[in-house]
Amino acid sequence: MFPPLDTSELVAQMQVDLWRRMSPIEKLRLVSGLTKASREMCLAGIRLRSPGASEREIRLRLALITVGPELTAKAYPDAVPLLGLCL
Repeated sequence: MFPPLDTSELVAQMQVDLWRRMSPIEKLRLVSGLTKASREMCLAGIRLRSPGASEREIRLRLALITVGPELTAKAYPDAVPLLGLCL
């Protein structure tokens, strides 16, 4: 494992040791919380970049970021003109 650039090797190893001692449910809760936080940050960024966007457009833009243009267009065909997708 390569330690992060902003963390000493000792502290990085301590973090790995803590993760190894976590139960599966603790790990699941940690990853779930990080996933939710990441999604919320992504939505906040979309709202900043597109202040006049409807909630539907915001969700479509999230789909575009998370699954890409091809899957977004397949799942939401009406998103193609709205988001200006060129497929």
